[in-house]
Amino acid sequence: MNKEKSISLILRIGLAFTFIYVAISSFINPTSWLGFFPKFLQKEIILTIFSIYEIFIGLWLITNKKIFYASILSSITLFGIIIFNLGAMDIIFRDVAILFAAIALAILSKDN
Repeated sequence: MNKEKSISLILRIGLAFTFIYVAISSFINPTSWLGFFPKFLQKEIILTIFSIYEIFIGLWLITNKKIFYASILSSITLFGIIIFNLGAMDIIFRDVAILFAAIALAILSKDN
């Protein structure tokens, strides 16, 4: 496996794990995650839909199909999470690093 494929695999696994873990955790304990939604979206049905969306992104990243688009969608999602939770930067600061990993994956996969 060449270096670029190895880097892509590592980034995809890391991003997929993050999205899938949060989604499963939100199904198990939704009250822990509802607070990260803007007030006007704080409904369990919205959290459920978003969790399904996160599982979709995670699985898409694992498939290694059209990764540029999966990583762009991941980046947009993470950017939205960060913007809507700026007041909780002591908690979501990790999402900034994950956002940059998604951007790096987009750059890496742009030509593929």
